[in-house]
Amino acid sequence: MRKLVLTGSGNLHREDVNRRSTRHSSVTGSLMLAGDTVSAQRGERVGRTKTQIVAETGRRTALCGAMQRVTPHLVAGLVAAVLSLLAEQCWADGGGPSLAERVIWAVNAGGETHVDVHGIHFKKDPLEGKLGKASDYGVRLPILRSSQEDQILYQTERYNEDTFGYDVPIREEGDYILVMKYAEVYFAQSQQKVFDVRLNGHVVVKDLDIFDRVGHSTAHDEIVSFSIRRGKLSVQGEVSTFNGKLTVEFVKGYYDNPKVCALYVMKGTLEDVPKLQPHPGLEKNEEDGEEEEDSEGGEEGGEEGGKKKLPAGVMNRVQSGPRTPNPYAADNSSLMFPILVAFGVFIPTLFCLCRL
Repeated sequence: MRKLVLTGSGNLHREDVNRRSTRHSSVTGSLMLAGDTVSAQRGERVGRTKTQIVAETGRRTALCGAMQRVTPHLVAGLVAAVLSLLAEQCWADGGGPSLAERVIWAVNAGGETHVDVHGIHFKKDPLEGKLGKASDYGVRLPILRSSQEDQILYQTERYNEDTFGYDVPIREEGDYILVMKYAEVYFAQSQQKVFDVRLNGHVVVKDLDIFDRVGHSTAHDEIVSFSIRRGKLSVQGEVSTFNGKLTVEFVKGYYDNPKVCALYVMKGTLEDVPKLQPHPGLEKNEEDGEEEEDSEGGEEGGEEGGKKKLPAGVMNRVQSGPRTPNPYAADNSSLMFPILVAFGVFIPTLFCLCRL
């Protein structure tokens, strides 16, 4: 009985030892497998890190090379393009510069400094004492179609017995407008003062007769658009080299002397130029005149359908408004003289016949 018990105890002890050995082997194998896995992961991480470092180094090298290739001219060009886009966007949103801020040059010819109702600052005539003659003959006359505050711009003028002009410095490219102000305050009929206007040698106004355009003591603006691109001046379909200076010349003609009352240059388009005040009856008279021209053209036009061809200079020129009626057109004093003479002869003759 005791022997059996001992034998059973020995067997149990052996089984327990075997189980412990098996468990230890399993744990050892698991630990070894885990160690191998960790080592593999560490190796993979190290490989990835090296690859990322190499790629990052390559990107930085490429970026440094690109930065070295960027020149100051390229940076300046990019900045200018961005500023131009921002300026155009501001203009489109209505937040652009005012009319006075767009004017780059303005002169009151023959007069003193003046700020008009739009805020444009006209400087004193730079030709004073140098070229031509200043005249304030028009200050005794009211100027039609002009505001009371700005009549002085049309009442003073500069004229010369030969061709004269002004130099306007322009440093930026873009679209520009030249506005020249006139009023005939001396002559009372057409063909008394006729002259041309040149812009850097280009004739932009041909045979300007102020009285024929608007009549006596009436404001008139001649408006000329031009552009400057890549060192070239473009005006009325003609192109020439531009060297940074715009020369406005008033050319001596066959009738009297050229003149100008005031002028200014601004950036913008024709729609940006303020218009002169209307005058009672001007629109109606202009419409009547157009109807008469159409009827005359219909009789003489033939195959062209009555359309009257105009010179190129007249077609490209923009006038400030319709024509003012001739103040002397309704003067019938010349018709009354022969009537009075006939009446004076008829009365004595009738008296003599009655006495006979």
